[in-house]
Formats: sequence, structure tokens, C-alpha cells
Amino acid sequence: MEGLLSSAAGRHETLPEGFLLPPEQRPPASSAAVALPVIDLSGPRDEVRRAVFQAGTELGFFQVVNHGVPAEAVRAMEAACEEFFRLPACDKAAFYSDDAARPNRLFSSTTYGAAGERYWRDCLRLACAFPIQAGAAAAAAWPDKPAGLREAVEAFLAPARALGMELLRLLSEGVGLPAGYFEGDLSGGDVVVNVNHYPACPDPARTLGLPPHCDRNLITLLLQGHVPGLQVAYRGDWIRVRPVPGAFVVNFGHQLEIATNGLLKSVEHRAVPDAARPRTSVATFIMPTDDCLVAPAAELVGSGDQPRYRAVTFHEFMRVYKTVGARRESVEKAFKI
Repeated sequence: MEGLLSSAAGRHETLPEGFLLPPEQRPPASSAAVALPVIDLSGPRDEVRRAVFQAGTELGFFQVVNHGVPAEAVRAMEAACEEFFRLPACDKAAFYSDDAARPNRLFSSTTYGAAGERYWRDCLRLACAFPIQAGAAAAAAWPDKPAGLREAVEAFLAPARALGMELLRLLSEGVGLPAGYFEGDLSGGDVVVNVNHYPACPDPARTLGLPPHCDRNLITLLLQGHVPGLQVAYRGDWIRVRPVPGAFVVNFGHQLEIATNGLLKSVEHRAVPDAARPRTSVATFIMPTDDCLVAPAAELVGSGDQPRYRAVTFHEFMRVYKTVGARRESVEKAFKI
């Protein structure tokens, strides 16, 4: 289980050489006082729709509160995930794998690095077809420790996905598409959860927990925890995202950008570790089916507007994405017309 940072043997007093990144790969965050909008989803629907669309088009990231995911489900999910990473290494060893094709696994660093870089992160990846059945076969492939982890994930995923679908309906209306445009194959793939764990780092200024990247999916919902670490690209700088208790951070993946012909953009973001405190975040990804053809919506390329992206199946997109890497410029070069 080489490389598993969160095991007892993985605690370092100095930063191992393999994690040292050159300065140009870790520019510091801006000191500018820019904050992500925090949107109360319990407000009048027209106001919420405008706020979601405005935040999405201006920053590509926003936070939502009063989102309908039960607080007890959020607390149980966060607690179970944090407890998983406190387990002894021997209890996690059977789940560890470097095989990126496995839908359920524990791994270290990241799948984004194309040049052998290593990043200060462990990740528990869980996938499940939707709708989730109680005691579903997918859940049987999840870790059986700690006790209650499987139940917490099952109880969390259904309302979290429902929140994502409601946000997609609001965004559909905001860009002029039918409210249900993103239902069906565009959102019918597995629900995927990445539980990212960033142990306390002896030299956080010289490494990253996750490199700059754009998400590959349709829409992402993140519980970022109480320790700061998420940073978002904004006008040539990096802005720090302030944790808001109980909130989800929302951002768009490449599939949403392609489908809206660039009206909604997938924005680069990264994670930085903390010198004193471990950080655990929970990212929920809504994905298309593998054979779904993703293309600019016909409603958004009429009246003289041209499609900015070529149509591509999600399977083909992922094949190219894994080859060129997750940086925005690389993906745009591969799929933009």
C-alpha cells in the first residue's frame, strides 16, 4: 500500500521529495477579497433561478444553503468518511488499488498527473447506479468498515443527487432550455463520490493536494468540510473558498459546458493541504451514461450561432480526457471547434 498518506506509517515530519512541486506549478492564492456567492435555495423560485444562473456564469462556482439534503444525512456522511481515514492501514489495505478502471477503490495522489507528479491526497472512490436500492449490489462493493459507512452513503446519495437535478433544472431554465433537458442519459450514469482526504502536511507551500483541473462530469456538489483548502481560478488568480457550515459548493463539469455551448463554463480549481489539520471533503458527481452523445443543445445554436464544441460520447470524452489531462486548455483544444 505504498503511497497511502493517511496510514500511521505515512505521517511525515518532512515533505517527501516526490511531492515537491516547482514554484510555477503552485502559484499562491490571491489576497483579493472575492467570495463565492452563497445562495439560499428556500427563496422564491424566480429569484433563486436568477441567482444560480448569475453565479454560474460569473464565477462557475457558488455555495447553496437550505438545499433540502437532511442535516443528519450530511453529518453522518462526513463522520463516516472521516472515521474511514482514521482506520488502521490494515483495515483499508484490501480496498487499495492503483487500477483506475475499478469503480470502487482507495488510492493516493491523483489520476490527473501526466508527468509522474504526486499530490498530497488519499481518495476513497465509490460508485453506484441510480436509483439506489436498499442493500444494492454496488453497496456490497463498498468498504464494510467502519460500521455504518454503507448506510451513511446510501442515505446521503439520494437527496444529494436530487439537489443536483434541481440545480440542473434551474440552470436549464436560465439558459433557455426545457426544465427537464438534463434528465435521461445526460444525468443517467453512475453517481460517483470521491471522498478526498488531505492529511496535515509538513510543508504545504511546496506541494498541492490536487492540481488545477476541471471536472469531467455534468455537475459537482462538494461538502468541503470545516478546514479551508479549496481554491478557484478567477481572473488569473486563485481565490480561497470560505467554508460555510452545512453548505454544498457547486461547480460545473465539461459536459454541462458542451451541452450549453459554452454559456456555462467548467472552471479550474485545486486543493491545498493544511500544515496542522487534516481535511476531508466529499465530492458527488452526476455523470452521463457511457454511450450518451453530448453535444451543444439545438436550442442554443440557432439564429446564426454556431456550435463551439463537437458532439462526443461520454465514453470517448473520458478516453481523451485521461490522455490529455484535466487542465482546461488541454480539454478545450481536444473538443472545441
